[in-house]
This record gives sequence, C-alpha cells and structure tokens, in this order.
Amino acid sequence: MENPTKSSSHAVYDIKLHVVFVTRYRRPCLHEELRDYLKGAFSEILAAWRCELIEFGGETDHIHLLIAIQPALNISTLIGNLKTASARRARNRFAEHLAAFYCKPMFWQRAYYAGSVGGASLETVRAYVESQGTKPLKRNPA
Repeated sequence: MENPTKSSSHAVYDIKLHVVFVTRYRRPCLHEELRDYLKGAFSEILAAWRCELIEFGGETDHIHLLIAIQPALNISTLIGNLKTASARRARNRFAEHLAAFYCKPMFWQRAYYAGSVGGASLETVRAYVESQGTKPLKRNPA
C-alpha cells in the first residue's frame, strides 16, 4: 500500500475532505454528461490549487467530492473557488440545458458540506491522544 502522507518544507500531512455541493433550489439538472464534465473540471481546478480529486460521485441534484488538500489552504476559500469556477465552466459548456432550470446565472446553493476523512476512527485517535504521557518513557543510558 502506498504511503498517503505528503510533505512540504515544514510539514508532513495527509488531509482529506469529503465535500458535498447541492444545486440551487435542488434542481435536478446534473445529467450524466454534465456530471462527467464536472468531474474533469474539479480535477483541473484542484490540480491548480496543488490538491487532488480522489473520488467523484453524485446524483441529479448534488455531487460528492473526496479531495486531498495541502495544509496551507483556507478551506472556505478553496470551496468558494471550486463552486465559482465549476459553475462558470458548466454554464459555458451546458448553457442551453441549464437555461431550462435557472433564469439567473446561479448554479450551486450557497451552503456546502465539508467533513474531514481519515484512516483511523475518531475513537482510535482520541484513545491515542489520551494515552500520551501515561506510560513512563524508556531512556537509553548515555
């Protein structure tokens, strides 16, 4: 299994987010071709931010992204850019289709979901942190 951690000059990290965007008014406008297009668009946008799209899925009124991000990012800024850039691209490419759903140039709902995802459960991490300092350290005689 490959090591998921990455490093920069001052950090070693493995940060993954599960992000959900919902269409404005939950309109069912995301047909399969549009979702396929958005998958590529999100991948390109994230690459420009030095991030990675790991998984993509969705239905007619919402999409799910599993992304790996770097620690220097402001998550709300990244989310805003993802929504703005993907909406612009989708409206340019599928203008006729989306005109049937929206009279204004809106696409995503303002709200979003972002949750951290990791390899260990919250209980495992909590137990590990709680156990720190409870056992005597073994010192090597020098």
